[in-house]
Amino acid sequence: MADGTVILDTAGVKRALTRIAHEILERNKGVDGLVLVGIRTGGVHLAREIAARLEEIEGATVPVGEVDITLYRDDFKGHAPHLPVGKTDIPFSLETKRVVLVDDVLFTGRTIRAAMDAIMDHGRPACIQLAVLVDRGHRELPIRADFVGRNVPTSLKEKIAVLFDAANRPTDVVLEK
Repeated sequence: MADGTVILDTAGVKRALTRIAHEILERNKGVDGLVLVGIRTGGVHLAREIAARLEEIEGATVPVGEVDITLYRDDFKGHAPHLPVGKTDIPFSLETKRVVLVDDVLFTGRTIRAAMDAIMDHGRPACIQLAVLVDRGHRELPIRADFVGRNVPTSLKEKIAVLFDAANRPTDVVLEK
């Protein structure tokens, strides 16, 4: 466990992800034509958790892909030698699909912008929606989440950490001072 204040424990994370799954179903009127794409790495784990809840509720499997945004970052040139490039794995067509982009923490919006650029390079979805476990504010770009597990106003000095167990299941969300 990291040092800090637990703002969502394991039960709270599960409730938040279940609520997000229900909101996704309500907004999209089911899972037909729906895909989830998680932003590496925390977003991928959360996308899988949401997909499992969607399957429990609807009885239908929702495809899950993952996107690495390293090469799409607007600060890439300054960090290029230090950033490991991960794998983007979207094993299905995005054409005309309703994509729910999933990330753990929404902060400035720059990660989301990079992820949208990466997704558009893989196809033209009907729409892109955003699901995040935590929205901490401080946007630098006009980006907002469609589905939020918890809004946590923070100072710029604070950090939010989403912790995962050995099986990559989310356990806690911690506010670090």
